[in-house]
Amino acid sequence: MSAPTTLVLFGATGDLAQRMLFPALYHLWREGRLSAGLRFVGAARSELSDDSFRGRVADSLSKRAAPQLADDAAIREFAARWCYVAADAEKPDGLAPLKSALGESAPPALYYLATAPQLFGPIAQALAAAGLAGRDTRVMVEKPIGRDLASSMLVNDALAAVFSEEQIFRVDHYLGKETVQNLLALRFGNALFEPLWGAQGVAYVEITVAETVGLEDRAGYYEGAGALRDMMQNHVLQLLALVAMEPPASIDAPAIRNEKVKVLRCLRPLTAASVEKLAVAGQYGPGTSDGQSVRGYADELGRASRTETFAAVRADIENWRWAGVPFYLRTGKRMARRFTEIVVHFRPVPHSIFERAGGRLSPNKLILNLQPDEDIQLTLMAKEPGLEQDGARLRELPLDLSLAQAFPDARRRIAYERLLLDALAGNQTLFVRRDEVEAAWAWVDSIYAAWAEAEVAPRPYASGSFGPSASIALPERFGHSWHE
Repeated sequence: MSAPTTLVLFGATGDLAQRMLFPALYHLWREGRLSAGLRFVGAARSELSDDSFRGRVADSLSKRAAPQLADDAAIREFAARWCYVAADAEKPDGLAPLKSALGESAPPALYYLATAPQLFGPIAQALAAAGLAGRDTRVMVEKPIGRDLASSMLVNDALAAVFSEEQIFRVDHYLGKETVQNLLALRFGNALFEPLWGAQGVAYVEITVAETVGLEDRAGYYEGAGALRDMMQNHVLQLLALVAMEPPASIDAPAIRNEKVKVLRCLRPLTAASVEKLAVAGQYGPGTSDGQSVRGYADELGRASRTETFAAVRADIENWRWAGVPFYLRTGKRMARRFTEIVVHFRPVPHSIFERAGGRLSPNKLILNLQPDEDIQLTLMAKEPGLEQDGARLRELPLDLSLAQAFPDARRRIAYERLLLDALAGNQTLFVRRDEVEAAWAWVDSIYAAWAEAEVAPRPYASGSFGPSASIALPERFGHSWHE
């Protein structure tokens, strides 16, 4: 497959392009990481001139480019590299302007579909009809891939009718984060953890993706999605798969993705009999967020709703490595603070020699922070300095690997920089394969079906809290607690 010489961005007037994709591409271009002749084409339904579109690109970069790379002359030069075409894949010959812009002999291209997922199929079909979907093309698609297993299969079938699996790059931007990639290095580049990485050494695992924002301008999408579909089916389950996967044979894409999908297929489905014990749905009400009084979800929406804005679930992986080890997953909006965190709680020592002397031991924890800061901590027990003769006094202390401190000269990158660079290079390691998407949907569907059968309604929680009180009780029911 030839390397792309053209990048076509569908949805080029949208929010994702403005906030993430233009800055990511600009950073890569400024650092000389893109081929010198790579051509940029923006496509959307709006009628815009090239100059008007370039103004939007420049405006986005003036606000969001990394300070050390922000330069007015460079921004203008990068914006000038873009051309724009008005294209509507749902109309007959709607991509004729794009074909005209690319030329009769379509170049090897990377098509980025930063659009609603219901447009993935029509765009793919329109590209094929216009002769723009040859074997040297690649396509990047944003989540969500459907809203359940059935619709996901329809979207994937529509893409597969035009592109082979090797040409499809399904984006989960969490996989582009440095700490997520460091999880592989931590597990498989060090001899320290692997002997303990499983039921024999780990008591339980937490994965939290917490947001402080509410609906913002996503009411139309979110009301039809909810927390499980919006965050857990993709981001949270991808993190779970990386934590729980077996050591892959190599670092290449097939090996890693083979192991991830095995984990997802081992998730025990929830049932109406188990869901009230193992899962909690919540919906935020009025409260305080970031120091400001905010309205509840129903008030923002303008009507009553049963959509969950918070979900906490105990996931069980039915395989030898993780049998009996709960994975507590939670995600929600309008929570007390914004953070994404993985916490691995190791089992306590089998016998404490410090107990008679009054020394209390805390089990070790491995804490991986993904946002807002990226760092890794390992908590260990250490003796407090002193001359006490009635026994050692121990304190829990962290070994802290801050990526910002360890690599002070490294610029913190937008996750999309890694993903765009890999897609241009044809490396699918950090992208999601079809069977992964569908295995994740099968598990999430079991939760929705169980909630429906058990007639479970979302529990209210105050904005600015950590979710419904029932979610605090979820791990406590099994003798565990959330790391706050």
